[in-house]
Amino acid sequence: MISANSLTGIEKFVRPHLAAMGGYAPPKPVEHKGPVIKMNANENPYGCSPKVLEALARCDFLNLYPDATQTGLRHQLQEYTGMGAEHIIATSGGAEVIDLALQLFVGHGDEVINCEPTFDYFRFRTGICGGTSVEVLRDEKFAVNVSAVKAAISERTRLIIINNPNNPTGNITPQKDILELVNTGVPVLVDEAYYEFSGETVAPLVARYENLMVLRTLSKWAGLAGVRIGYGIFPAKIVNYLMKIKPPFNVGVPALVAVQASLADREHLMSTVKTIIAERERLTGELDKRDFLSPFPSRGNFILCSVLRGTAGEIRQKLEDRGILIRTYDTPLLKNYIRPSVGMPEHNDALIEALGEIGEEI
Repeated sequence: MISANSLTGIEKFVRPHLAAMGGYAPPKPVEHKGPVIKMNANENPYGCSPKVLEALARCDFLNLYPDATQTGLRHQLQEYTGMGAEHIIATSGGAEVIDLALQLFVGHGDEVINCEPTFDYFRFRTGICGGTSVEVLRDEKFAVNVSAVKAAISERTRLIIINNPNNPTGNITPQKDILELVNTGVPVLVDEAYYEFSGETVAPLVARYENLMVLRTLSKWAGLAGVRIGYGIFPAKIVNYLMKIKPPFNVGVPALVAVQASLADREHLMSTVKTIIAERERLTGELDKRDFLSPFPSRGNFILCSVLRGTAGEIRQKLEDRGILIRTYDTPLLKNYIRPSVGMPEHNDALIEALGEIGEEI
């Protein structure tokens, strides 16, 4: 830890734990001459509904603040989720659901249990709050070790986060395992950012448990990653707390317009989701044919692969040279893994062809 007494200038006013920590590492932007196939951020390659673009073009009230109470938006999400509006809070992307939950429960010296490997944003934002991320390892198939999580609970534990399906491994945590953790009494946040691709949810149970919370987003299935719109499904009492601490106008007018248009074009959007799921299964089979890769079954819109020959960094660079971007990791648990997102059929074909060439080079 950096001593405040040893700092000069503006640095001595920065909170020490923030000055000492590293930042979150998102996919790195890459400059490439020629067209790029972007398969490194789990985005929807089909984009948003055409109705969103039409609605935004007609929008003539960008000069006005949105409704801070989110009344209309929460009722629209109520119709989509089947959960009462009193259980819903909308946010600027799914990341803000995580931030608000951490702000509500976690302070300096508190602990948050994460099941590694998982979405690194959980650990990063826990540190911002001054908390400690207690990392419980998943098993060899990346399943949550429920008994180990329960054993890790201490008097400082304030939150357990389960990514479901888990990013980057793609597997599901069964409902019974989640409820076993909920029954400990510790607040449990289930990140269901990829729910539409998995069909698995614990959201209907939120009204029965005072400590069960669910995160959702429209970034993936609805193609609205650039708009930043997510929401949480929480016990009504927790929603009341979060409505007090959220920024007053956290969901902007473009997002409000985009959500309404997306939900009005749900049939079109869900047809693209079905196409992505079908392509996920096809791509998994093709990746499994490469003798230097071992893909894990996924319920998201991405596929994690263990690299059996060569290195993940080498494969990433060779793909990048061909204009194809995928995700790799610096963390020890995932050091020799690659994770391509599922693209359109022509994107997936290009990846398969490129990997065939790379297999002869490594």
